[in-house]
Amino acid sequence: MLCNTELLGDVAMKSAVIGALVVGLSLGLTGCNQAKSPDQVQADVAKATADAADSSAKADAARQQAEAQASDQLAKDKAAAAAKATDTRVAAVADAAVADAEGETNIALAKCQALEGDAQRQCKDDANAHLKAVKDRAEAAKKGPVEP
Repeated sequence: MLCNTELLGDVAMKSAVIGALVVGLSLGLTGCNQAKSPDQVQADVAKATADAADSSAKADAARQQAEAQASDQLAKDKAAAAAKATDTRVAAVADAAVADAEGETNIALAKCQALEGDAQRQCKDDANAHLKAVKDRAEAAKKGPVEP
């Protein structure tokens, strides 16, 4: 019987220790969810508000910078597109001028056939010189303005 008493004592001791642990944990856990003082709550709210305002300000600054960069890029792209369109128009006008000059030169050369000797040669040279001058101006226009 002596052994049973010891066994009962061990069980009682273990039960007491386990009970004390459960009570200690319960008190510890209930302490985690206790309300904070109004001053601490006000400080936490103020910090969270300041953090949110700072984060929002940084996001606004990043947005503004991105918008400015996009606007700059758009302006550059528009300028490049306008320059390309102008170059295309200038090339078309120059090509049209050359085509007109070639037609006029052919007419002039045909009229030169009515002349003889030096007069005919001078007539042909003048017509061809005019065509060459128009072609040279057209090429220069296609290359763009000459910078001094």
